[in-house]
Amino acid sequence: MDSTPSPSSSSAFDLVSRALGRYIPRGGAATPAGTAEAQGDRGPRRLPENPAAGRQEQILGALNLDTDLIITRCNLEAPVFAGLDAGAGKPFVDLLPPGDVPTVTRRLRQVIESGEAHVARIQRLRRGDGSELVVSMSILPSAAPEEGLTVSVIAMARRLHLYAAETAIGTSLDIGETAQSLAESLLAWGDVAAVDLDFAVWTGEGVTGKAQGRIHLRRAALVPDRVWPEGYMTPGDDLPGDASRLLAQAVLRDDAPQTIPDREALERVFGSPRVVRALVPGDRSAGLACIPLVLDGAPPVVLGVAEVWRRADCPFRDGELFDLQELVARTAHHVDLARRHQREHTQVLALQRRLLPRTGGDTIDIASVYQPATPDSAGVGGDWVNSFPLPDGRTALVVGDVVGHGLGAAATMGQLSMEARALLSAGLAPDQVLEHLDETVTVLDDADSGLAAGYSALGSTCCIALYDPVGHHVTLSSAGHLPPILVSPDGRAGPLSIRPHPGLGAEFALREPFDVYTIGVPPGSMLAFYTDGLVEDRDLSIDEGIGRLSEVVSAVHPWDTLQQAARRIVSTLAPAPQRDDVTLLLARMIGYRKEDTATWRLPARGDAPARARTHVAELLGRWGIRDVTRDTVLLLVSELVTNAVRFAEGPVTVRLIRAGNGLLCEVGDSGNGRPRLRRGDLLDNGGRGLSIVHRLTTRWGVRWTDTGKVVWAEVAR
Repeated sequence: MDSTPSPSSSSAFDLVSRALGRYIPRGGAATPAGTAEAQGDRGPRRLPENPAAGRQEQILGALNLDTDLIITRCNLEAPVFAGLDAGAGKPFVDLLPPGDVPTVTRRLRQVIESGEAHVARIQRLRRGDGSELVVSMSILPSAAPEEGLTVSVIAMARRLHLYAAETAIGTSLDIGETAQSLAESLLAWGDVAAVDLDFAVWTGEGVTGKAQGRIHLRRAALVPDRVWPEGYMTPGDDLPGDASRLLAQAVLRDDAPQTIPDREALERVFGSPRVVRALVPGDRSAGLACIPLVLDGAPPVVLGVAEVWRRADCPFRDGELFDLQELVARTAHHVDLARRHQREHTQVLALQRRLLPRTGGDTIDIASVYQPATPDSAGVGGDWVNSFPLPDGRTALVVGDVVGHGLGAAATMGQLSMEARALLSAGLAPDQVLEHLDETVTVLDDADSGLAAGYSALGSTCCIALYDPVGHHVTLSSAGHLPPILVSPDGRAGPLSIRPHPGLGAEFALREPFDVYTIGVPPGSMLAFYTDGLVEDRDLSIDEGIGRLSEVVSAVHPWDTLQQAARRIVSTLAPAPQRDDVTLLLARMIGYRKEDTATWRLPARGDAPARARTHVAELLGRWGIRDVTRDTVLLLVSELVTNAVRFAEGPVTVRLIRAGNGLLCEVGDSGNGRPRLRRGDLLDNGGRGLSIVHRLTTRWGVRWTDTGKVVWAEVAR
């Protein structure tokens, strides 16, 4: 069978080729299909000299395939198809990206077998240099007596590409991904595309008006991804100061794209060899188009600059520069949205990092991990953990989960966390602190107060635990939070049995007193506090998730570094993809040694101060405390016990703790009155006890118990 039909043939290939002949601009590069020149060797093509002719640029091409899907004839002479290796005798699938080969091959075979055309499939074709061309591809069966197929391709219209690019660029709120999407879209107009953003945009900070004329640029995206020459700027690199200044001058001059036609002009403009190496992708001659990323406003703000590079023999036409400017203008607001999201994300993350525990101290070892959700989530959530030593020697462990994400949740989280810390430092018990937090959430959600601002924190959860290193126990209360996991010194682990309680801000009818639990935690025990992001999984119930966490936590060896163990637990259990923040706090109990503490229980009689001084003096002698400190402690104990006997009923408890570089003295009684420091007159005989305590100690305070109160004071050794 003759593979070259006559011009009168009515095959699909010839019909498309004749249509091509009518739409090739006069004086253009291609010649009418079907001629010897059209199917012969492709020489250098000239671009239309008439700009009006450029608007009639050919975007239609055709290929004839045999039943083995081998190209027999080809008409892809238009400049838009340059770089497609589609010669006769080559497999058609060589033009396809590897991932598309199975699907397209199946479509081609279906048309051969059924004889029914497959019309307008959006398809990518590979050029020889690795870049891609997006086309609308139709598969037509050949007319009898021919066998095979005719594939017509229409290069994606500029407007359609602009729409598709804008849609793709707006799918992420991550600044790096947004810049990368923009660079990939710009690659349709050149061989290399880069996006350089103002450093303030890259970090999410505020941007200033372009009239100031100073831009510190950082490379945010570069395509294609390949090995580049040494010294060339790749994503994450800061452009040299001279390069930033030159590009800033180019884009600040006006909002129109700026072009540099060839390497000689580039070297002349950039001047410095270092700048040329940083900005020019390779040693060959190339042309550059700079398109400013401008955010409309009064005055307009330059977010950065997009750069498109081409071989010098393919200069940019005015129509292409207009398309580049339109694409960048359409997508500049996506870059600014990503910047705003980055700023909010950074602010919330900084707040949460600020709340993370720093150190545990001598009586407890603490490690924490906070892992925010992915950047494409609605923002960082309201999870927080905190641990801090209380002035009386105990340690507070707090974990909470505020409803929602973003700045609203972060602001509430910060307020609740700081309020909890202040109340705990003032000596309130965990259940009392939760009562105050519950009232705070209720007030914040009151629309009439104007504090809610469209955000509700109702249902937020919190768990508070106080570790007593002398008694080796933890006092704990929870408001709707998942139960902590206790690991005993022998390695057994399981969640604490805590009665469920509504979250913070529950309706008045649902409010119940917060339960208080006291759990023994001998030295070597470990507690794990966490938020639901660590144990929630679509394939598991919440109880199964807590069980998995218990198993992993029980495997932590007493010799393991706690911070490394915390990271390992999170990496093992955190779901992928991560839909919520993940927070974990591990606390390993150490406590005080028996020889570092002493407790005496004395009847509330007149001789109690003298008996207390005797016991304390004997103990300080065994500890080897210097005389000056010993005298101070004896006077302090005498004053505190005297006040307890005078104003309270029932027995008085005296406890002395040797802690680090200080001595902690505690005197407990059954009274509920709060001691207050006041200024007395010179002739007053009484009321000077707390003034003496205040002058002798580095700090002192009061904490409340179920049976009364404890006045504590610290003295430097």
